[in-house]
Amino acid sequence: MSGAVLETARSRHFSSSVPDVLSCPRVSTTITVTVAVCVSLAPSLLPRPAVTQAVFTALSVLCGLGLLAAGRAVRERTRGAGHIASTAYRRGAVVVSAGLCATATLAANRWQNGLRAAMGVEPVGVAHWATAVTSAALIVVLTRVLGPRGRRVGPVRAVAAAAVIAAAGYTAATGFAPTATASIPTTPLPAGVSGAPPSLVPWETLGEQGRRFVALESDESPIRTYVGLDSAPDARARAALAVRELDRAGGFDRGHVVVAVPTGSGWIDAAAVTGFESAYGDDVALVAVQYSSAPSWVTFVLDRDAAVDAATALVVAVRAHLDTLDPEHRPQLHVYGQSLGAVGAGAAFDGLTAPGPCEAMFAGPPAGSMRAEGGTVLANSSDPVIRWQPSLLWSAPDLSRARVDAPLPAWLPVVGFLQTTVDLLFALDAVPGHGHRYGPDQARCAP
Repeated sequence: MSGAVLETARSRHFSSSVPDVLSCPRVSTTITVTVAVCVSLAPSLLPRPAVTQAVFTALSVLCGLGLLAAGRAVRERTRGAGHIASTAYRRGAVVVSAGLCATATLAANRWQNGLRAAMGVEPVGVAHWATAVTSAALIVVLTRVLGPRGRRVGPVRAVAAAAVIAAAGYTAATGFAPTATASIPTTPLPAGVSGAPPSLVPWETLGEQGRRFVALESDESPIRTYVGLDSAPDARARAALAVRELDRAGGFDRGHVVVAVPTGSGWIDAAAVTGFESAYGDDVALVAVQYSSAPSWVTFVLDRDAAVDAATALVVAVRAHLDTLDPEHRPQLHVYGQSLGAVGAGAAFDGLTAPGPCEAMFAGPPAGSMRAEGGTVLANSSDPVIRWQPSLLWSAPDLSRARVDAPLPAWLPVVGFLQTTVDLLFALDAVPGHGHRYGPDQARCAP
């Protein structure tokens, strides 16, 4: 008898430590899961891979269940246990939920294929959604089953284990590919670019993005001045060095000087370089100063003033030099910036008259960040960068200066913010002309 009692106790202990994830859930649980799934399947701005959809859906469900559990705990402490619906009601709720989730999936399939058709991407089918549904369900089930064990391990160890697993997954996904350093030019650099033998800016100080910029292929005789973080101690010193280097290369003898404000990492879009050099040929010189090496979003959140300071210092220095030249032979000045670079480029006109369309060119400016009116703005309606800001939680985005490049989802409170946040993580994965990817038309203006 004692053995049977012991076995029963063990069985009860095991059943209480592992959630019965396969039993018929409460009606409130079913409703929560249904709402979370439908929210995660709402129209997105960009085509979404199956795994991305699975992770977003799983996180939505888990967050919903977490909020539901917290609400139940508060209610039980204040009012006691609530009414538990009968099994028949619970099963009926599951059936209705399955129908709603299936309908949402079909609608999401139509929307995703509409986006893909507009962007020239292959459509998705049953395999895509089978992968998304299976992966999302697996994530939710494993999390619910392993949750109690994770609590016993402790939060610090659980977070450490999750970090190790995430790092291992990222390494496996990237194929252990080393980061390119571009430490040595593969071909002799033209004399007109920074880092070349006659340059005032040593190759070693250009930084990764600066080296890529000056080494871009060209059929012309490019003049590309780039001053890296290690080239001079501060923004004003870098700007002064950039003007001397641009003068050394003969940039002020050309008809057009383009101040290109990089993104937070120091990156300058090769498509924009191609656009300017195609439009003006050998009559254009480009100049840029790096202000950060961190990812753009990090600089935008923590140190966006660095972009403003660097851009303003460079534009002021270039204008001061232009003022010393004969007006009849003075090159036309253009200020260009993409993403965070657009923030800096716009700030360079603070306190001045509104720039003309060819005087300032902004591509993909972050929502609510522009500090100057006028200029040419190139913004894709499918670009989450031009939409994302906290106010998207309760108000529709301003798309008055965006070109419609793909189907536009209807804005919904909270849902629009969540969907745009997910799209933001993959904005650069879009094909050129969509999302946060812009082409050579960044160099076009409408004088």
